[in-house]
Amino acid sequence: MMNRAGDADLHFWITLGMARRQGISLNEMLSDGVLTRGDVAEMVARCRQCNGMQGCLAFLSEHPDRASAAPDWCRNAQLLAELRAIS
Repeated sequence: MMNRAGDADLHFWITLGMARRQGISLNEMLSDGVLTRGDVAEMVARCRQCNGMQGCLAFLSEHPDRASAAPDWCRNAQLLAELRAIS
């Protein structure tokens, strides 16, 4: 049974997908020292607390390659915009 915050694996993949759609590789950001594992864990935790999961899944399927930004409701949208600016 899924906990209240949401399935961690699913939200990890949603977070990774939102980043990828904007041309951001979280793995590269980790390797380059731009992000820590803790930073990524915080991103996933924010995603898990969001009620917009179904909208995110739809957004990811509607934007299979690229998107100019994360959806407005994304709790990681600001951070992703900042990461996109430096990537």
